[in-house]
Parts: sequence; structure tokens; C-alpha cells
Amino acid sequence: MLTIHSRCWLCRQPLKLKQQGICSYCLNSLPTKPCCCPRCGLPSALADRPCGRCLQKPPAWQQLIFVTDYRPPLSTLVKQFKFQRSPALATALARLILLEWLTAYRAQRLGKPDLILAVPLHNKRAWQRGYNQTDLLARPLAHWLGCQYQPATLRRVKSTAPQQQLPARLRQHNLHNAFRCDENLAGCHVALLDDVVTTGNTVAEITRLLQQNGAASVQIWTLCRTL
Repeated sequence: MLTIHSRCWLCRQPLKLKQQGICSYCLNSLPTKPCCCPRCGLPSALADRPCGRCLQKPPAWQQLIFVTDYRPPLSTLVKQFKFQRSPALATALARLILLEWLTAYRAQRLGKPDLILAVPLHNKRAWQRGYNQTDLLARPLAHWLGCQYQPATLRRVKSTAPQQQLPARLRQHNLHNAFRCDENLAGCHVALLDDVVTTGNTVAEITRLLQQNGAASVQIWTLCRTL
């Protein structure tokens, strides 16, 4: 008898390789992204150079990759993964990020990082949820790419209100001094993993912290980018 893990998470049809999680038909049916800036990830006229926004006021990080905009069907899977206790989705979702990274890497738009880090949850939030969803994404990616993964490098030391519940003007202030990094990252090229990037305030706050600790560059990897 086939289990849910032997079926596509989207169409529920049997999978030839259960490790894929999402069948090739559903994978090819994911919404096509518009042309986006390789740095901020927002719509742009060119995909191989920073947009005008980034030339005037570049984000803290150097590059950003994402699978789709925050809309179904991927947004539905992300909500299921985060809020409906479905950690089994981790491998299938991590594979989507891997495919996106491989495309950029083969086009020489992205280098291989030395270290993968996941946006941390505060201990209270992690206990309530039962797991940190970005940690579950980071582990298989680090294994597949042969990169270091150090889950203890980043800590969330302040319990903050969920970003999605706040207006944009309050989101950056909400994260002030929320994270801590005690590792020396001198010369290290880092990939920072988050499940969804909306305003970018969370990954920007962490990126600045990593740079203060010596990181040479920071890539942002995410499932969904709100456009």
C-alpha cells in the first residue's frame, strides 16, 4: 500500500522515486517567475545584473534565489510545513531550493557557499511548533552540496511578534537585537536559508550580524519571495 510519502505532495499521484516528493509534472507546472534582480529578487528588466533599486540602495546580502512567488501551490505547502506539523515535507521542499541553486550555479550566477545557516526560531516558538522548519530545510541541502551546517551558530535571543502580523514600518524595529552570533566567520561565504522572504528585514538583520562577524558574502536561499 502506498503511503503519503510515496505520492506527490501536490497531485497525490504515485511517485517513481519517492525521495522526490513532488512529481515532474507538478514541478514543471509551478508558476513561472518574472525576470528578477539577482540581488534583491524583485522584478527587474535584467536577470544578470543588479536592478536600479539595488544600485541606489543595495540590500545587505549579495545574492538571492527563490523558487516561486508566495502563491499557490507552493505557498500552500509552506503553510502546511510550518503550521500543520508536516515535517515530512522538508526533503521535497529542500529539493526545490537545490534545483533553483543548481540552475544559478550552472549559469555561473552563484558560487558554492562554505557554510549554510538557517534563520533560527526562539526557543519558545520552536517548542510550540515542535521543530524549526528552516533547520529541516538546511540539513539535506548541506548534505547534498557537501557544505558545513552549524545550527548553533545563530541564535534568536529575543522573542518577537511574528513579522507577518506587523506593518512594514514596524518590522525592522521588531527585530532589533533579536539575533546573536558568537562564531568567527572571517572570510566565510555563507548561504542563509529562510522559508519565505517578504520585506527582507529578517534576512537583512541576520546578514548584517554575519558580516559583523567576518562573513565575506551572504547568499539568501528561500522557497518563496513576495513580489
